[in-house]
Amino acid sequence: MSVSVPLRVIVIGAGAFGRNHLRVYRELQQAGKDVELVGVVDRDPATLASATAKFEVSGFETIEACLAATGMVDAASVCVPTVHHATAAEPLLAAGIDLLIEKPLAASLADADRILELSREQGRIVQTGHLERFNPAVTAARKHLHKPMFFEAHRLSVFTPRSLDVDVVLDLMIHDLDIVLSLVASPVREVRAVGLPVLSHKVDIANVRLEFENGCVANFTASRISTERVRKLRFFQPHQYLSLDFARQDLLMIDVTAAAGMNPTQLAAMAQMVQQAGGHPSAGLSLNKIPVELGEPLRLEIESFLQSVRDRSTPVVSGENGRSALALALEINAAIEAHTERAGL
Repeated sequence: MSVSVPLRVIVIGAGAFGRNHLRVYRELQQAGKDVELVGVVDRDPATLASATAKFEVSGFETIEACLAATGMVDAASVCVPTVHHATAAEPLLAAGIDLLIEKPLAASLADADRILELSREQGRIVQTGHLERFNPAVTAARKHLHKPMFFEAHRLSVFTPRSLDVDVVLDLMIHDLDIVLSLVASPVREVRAVGLPVLSHKVDIANVRLEFENGCVANFTASRISTERVRKLRFFQPHQYLSLDFARQDLLMIDVTAAAGMNPTQLAAMAQMVQQAGGHPSAGLSLNKIPVELGEPLRLEIESFLQSVRDRSTPVVSGENGRSALALALEINAAIEAHTERAGL
């Protein structure tokens, strides 16, 4: 009976995201999975010292020092600020290391293309860290997908000083852009967007309307200056309405065959009333709470990445998927800038 050799992994960046990656890798190792956490890199001595002590892992201030000391490394999580993704990815890919790069894939399409070109040259895997793709509620919703024609996404968060190197579209909305792109599977035909900076120098709140070539329409609202946390996605398809709560990992499906005369706003209001009433069906509506097998999206994402590294399969969220979401986010930002100029703001 053959014994699997543990994959040797490192984490680049020990900030908030990096510490979560470190935690999951350490938990997997302690659970007896075929993975070994061998190093963490961060240029800030205090951050590095805290991470090495908490996760009992060797720490290094540069990628080069880490690779020289740890020897063979199979995979790495890149969790540095977005503007440094390409700079961090290049020496890792050149060393033959497969990468899980936190979203967004890069700060620009030029940087994203550099990463993807080098990954192809080196025959390495690049997975983009759109962890909401691994949310169990999203996984459950895919099984009931047949022809989605209208999406409504809300992702609101209270203000924090993290991720201020990017705007709210690249920080928060990009999660929902990636999911909707994967669900619709049709090119975007039109983008309308408005956004404003409020507490930072970049856009902090944005509203976007997309129309796809197949006629599907999607509305997105993202804010990092809200007084509450909301992460929800609702969508309509012929005779069905589905409501997904990312945080609670809930999925509600309403069969509206008997209420086909209602418009989407009426259906959404009815669904909310049903949910508040404890899930009891109303006249003309058949309500089902879809079973969802709960799980931590980040752990599921990392487990999927490690499986791709082992069997050399295309990741669930490939580098190309990450580039597509980035390209759409940047197009939205251009539309926001154009609207700002037209409005004289």
